[in-house]
This record gives sequence, C-alpha cells and structure tokens, in this order.
Amino acid sequence: MSSFSSTEEQSKKGSRLSETRSIDYIPDGERHGHPFSQFTLWFGGNLQITAIVTGALAVVLGGDVVWSLVGLFVGQILGASIMSFHALQGPRLGLPQMIISRAQFGVYGAVIPLVLVCIMYIGFSASGTVLAGQAMAHLLSISDVSGMILFSAIIIVIAVLGYRVIHKLGKVASIVGVLAFAWLFGSLLFNTDLTAILQNNHFSMPMFLLAVSLSSSWQIAFCPYVSDYSRYLPRDVSAPKVFFSVF
Repeated sequence: MSSFSSTEEQSKKGSRLSETRSIDYIPDGERHGHPFSQFTLWFGGNLQITAIVTGALAVVLGGDVVWSLVGLFVGQILGASIMSFHALQGPRLGLPQMIISRAQFGVYGAVIPLVLVCIMYIGFSASGTVLAGQAMAHLLSISDVSGMILFSAIIIVIAVLGYRVIHKLGKVASIVGVLAFAWLFGSLLFNTDLTAILQNNHFSMPMFLLAVSLSSSWQIAFCPYVSDYSRYLPRDVSAPKVFFSVF
C-alpha cells in the first residue's frame, strides 16, 4: 500500500506544471519524455539574438565572411560534441551537471568550478538581458530600461515554473526561430552582393581560431547544466539518440 502511494505521489509530481525537484535526484518513477525534446530545447535556445551577436564577432573583429563561417562551423562541431557527451550523464545518474561534478572534484573541490560557472552565467544573463531587452523595447516602442525589466520579469517566471514550461517554450522558439532566420537569410540573400563577399576570402589563422573559439565556447558554456534537462529522461533511453538530439 505504501509502495502504491509512493508511486502515485511521484506520478503527481511528474505531471505538475512547475518544477519541484530543483537540484534533487530524479527518481525513475518521475522520468519521462523523448530524446527529441532535447533537440527542440537546445535548437530553440540557440536561435536567439545573443547567438547572432556572438557569431558576428568573428567578422566584426577582423575575419572575412567565408573563413569565419568555416571556423564557426568547426567550432560548433567541437563544442556540440563536448556538450552532447555531458548530456549522456543525465539519464544515467538523474542528477544536475554541477552535482555530478562532485564525483570529479569532490564535495569541496566542486565549489571552485561552481563559483566560476556562477560568474560566467551572471555575465551571460547580463548580456542576454541587454540585447533582448533592447529588442523588446524596439518592438513595443518603450524605453530600453523598461524592455530589460519586462524581459527579466518574464525570464524569472519561466525559471520558477521550470522544466515543463521551458520545454514547451523550446518547441515554440524552434518554430519561431526557424521562420525568423529564414526571413533574415532571405533578406540578406536578395539585398547583399554575395559575389563581393565570397571574393574577399583571405585566410588568417588568428581570425580563424577566433571564430572556432567563439562558436565552440558558446556550446561548451551549456555543459554546466545540460544534464539538468536530460536527467528527466528514462534511465534506459538510447545514448546515441540523446547525443545526436543535443548535438
């Protein structure tokens, strides 16, 4: 009877809109979902304005378009591979990424990477808030400060609700992002002299490595919390499917 009650309670927890486990271990009875949900989550999360600005830095800082694109592609392959391997730990261990790091660094040793991660994400959140806030301000015809405050309020609500809401938004963001990028690519294609851009392809090793580092570090920056989402998948989920869904 107690076993049945425990299973029923876990089922109710798994069906709630808001996340209740936080940094806790996810019991097998609450595991659910399909690897494809990881694809829409990270695909949608990468189709946003901060990613555009990060990639554009390769050209802004002196690289040509052709070799910058090649470098960004190489960096994406390298960074996404590392990120995808980290995602495999989630279903097997059922723990968040930074909790898993205690196995490598120890309980006290893991404090060092945790502090570094916190500093990194403060900067990431600040830059994302500024860019998204300015974009929101432009769309709604309000001040930049108001746009940043509004964006921050929305993000806080999403973060409090947690896992399920984030996944639903990831699916929406994937569709909206694809449509927006298709429109952007079409606009550039018909309003830009592609011949002149393709002819300007002087290879520079420092600029090429800069492009590689920009895109690879973008993907690697997700590693400290990638298993926070994959830990909800069933323990026996296919590892290759998880890898390529995140990749």
